Amino acid sequence: MCGHVDSGKSTTVGHLLYLCGVVSDQRMRSLKRESAAAGKGSFAYAWVMDEREDERARGVTVDLGMARFETQHLRVTVLDAPGHRDLVPQMISG
Repeated sequence: MCGHVDSGKSTTVGHLLYLCGVVSDQRMRSLKRESAAAGKGSFAYAWVMDEREDERARGVTVDLGMARFETQHLRVTVLDAPGHRDLVPQMISG
């Protein structure tokens, strides 16, 4: 997913993965606890894709994230790209 920085790309992808069953309820509860403890409670879904400590601390995707899942009729690959202008090369390489 591409878009401007802080447009909700990682959050949208994380929520999609949760709704499609790729992320378990237990994992989501854990991410919600961790993000709340870090003072970033609204970032829980974004943390599904943003796993690095520096990404979580800054609240900005740095590396390209990828997830795959299958539905009854489709194979889906989701790419979560950085949106900050300084990180466009990482987005393009993805």
